Amino acid sequence: MYLKRGFYGRKNENGLPLISHLLELRERLLRVIVIVVVIFCSLVFFSNDIYHYLAIPLTSQLPEGSSMIATGVATPFLTPIKLTIVLSIFIAIPAILYQVWAFIAPGLYKHERKLIAPLVISSAFLFYLGMAFAYFIVFPIVFSFFTNTAPEGVMIATDINNYLDFVLKLFFAFGLAFEIPIATVLLCWTGATTPQKLKKQRPYIIVIAFVIGMLLTPPDIISQTLLAVPMLLLFEMGLLCTRFYVPKETLTENS
Repeated sequence: MYLKRGFYGRKNENGLPLISHLLELRERLLRVIVIVVVIFCSLVFFSNDIYHYLAIPLTSQLPEGSSMIATGVATPFLTPIKLTIVLSIFIAIPAILYQVWAFIAPGLYKHERKLIAPLVISSAFLFYLGMAFAYFIVFPIVFSFFTNTAPEGVMIATDINNYLDFVLKLFFAFGLAFEIPIATVLLCWTGATTPQKLKKQRPYIIVIAFVIGMLLTPPDIISQTLLAVPMLLLFEMGLLCTRFYVPKETLTENS
């Protein structure tokens, strides 16, 4: 992929391309910050309700009479606020990607813009899909396993801040893992590798997927597997999508 006009090729009226791009970048960053702040302000009054909804996968699995706890003085107030800030950023992802797209689009050829636009849209969709997969499928299985394997005589009382850190880590891990098709397409499109080379590396990719699952998820085999298997399926999906971005002659030469 080649840029029609590099970032240093667009000059402003004073002939200072670098300064003009830095000013444009600052403006777009400010727009992103404003969007996140607006979303946060609209959600902050519902912080406790949002946390309650997030905690359902765990609280629904707790034994009767058990509940979550707060070990810090300010934790009951700060933890829902922290969640709302992160949620605001997650909701703003399409706007963030659009600002990135608007910044680089002028430097691309027309046909490149047509190809990248679906990637930008797909990136946001896949990230949200990964989070939904974690919440509706992974969380119930993981928390059911944890609560049912607790030693006899141990009362489960999870701290609300520790729970938030735990689920945010899983959200990020699964959201990032679901971007594999985009990464696969970009690697092949930019010429860093080819679909045929990736197919030959499948055995190594399987191992890498489980290693990544081990590193990005809590230390239990269930969540590791629930991350590694979708990663492998998404990798195969990315290989299928490369046919729309890699020239046919390249695919023929490497077949």
